[in-house]
Amino acid sequence: MTKKEAEPAIRHLVHEWRAERGLPLPPSDHHYSFSDFKTWLDSKSHGNYLKFRSTMGADYDAEMWFDQEMKQTWRN
Repeated sequence: MTKKEAEPAIRHLVHEWRAERGLPLPPSDHHYSFSDFKTWLDSKSHGNYLKFRSTMGADYDAEMWFDQEMKQTWRN
């Protein structure tokens, strides 16, 4: 999988994860957990979306996309 292929999938899956967990829509005072999202990805057999080449690393990029989607880029 390429980074270009993974990005839209990760961004979409972030919202599936949030809805499945019953978490509030962003922006919110809720702290959304990338670690929980990664665990959820693995449990749904979507871990392959975190296997792409990247200068900073796939987890780094995926967490940035996660934070952008959850409106919590202030953390970075």
